[in-house]
Amino acid sequence: MAESKNRVTLIGSKLAKPGMEFVYVGAVEDCTVCKVKKACHTLVEGRKYRVTSVRPTTHTCTVFADNVRVVDVEDAPVVVLIAGEMAIPNSRFVYEYICNREDCRSYDLCHPDGVNEGEKYTITQVLGNAPDECLRGRRNLKLVEIRPL
Repeated sequence: MAESKNRVTLIGSKLAKPGMEFVYVGAVEDCTVCKVKKACHTLVEGRKYRVTSVRPTTHTCTVFADNVRVVDVEDAPVVVLIAGEMAIPNSRFVYEYICNREDCRSYDLCHPDGVNEGEKYTITQVLGNAPDECLRGRRNLKLVEIRPL
């Protein structure tokens, strides 16, 4: 299994609970004048993270009404659909969207939150076949769990 990288960051106090997962969306305008902005923005935009531990330190914040807490986070696994021939545990690949059909029931598995197209990922687990038929007629799609490199 791929080793997940731990990072320290700040998130809203009400969100700071072990196991909570979120997708980092980047800084907002209010962050430009903050004295601790560098600690908040240590993450990769568009990537999914999981809180592993919460530290007692808090800071005031103009974005979060309940202030922010210092937390340790790791890259969270994401479930995606990929071509079956690529579904090999512990293999690495560059994620590319395979379809743009928004009316497809599997669209969210082909375009999952927390995955950035063009980034490198490791397949941590093959979960099985696609839950629904592909509207583009692609066969042999596999459901896998991935983590960023």
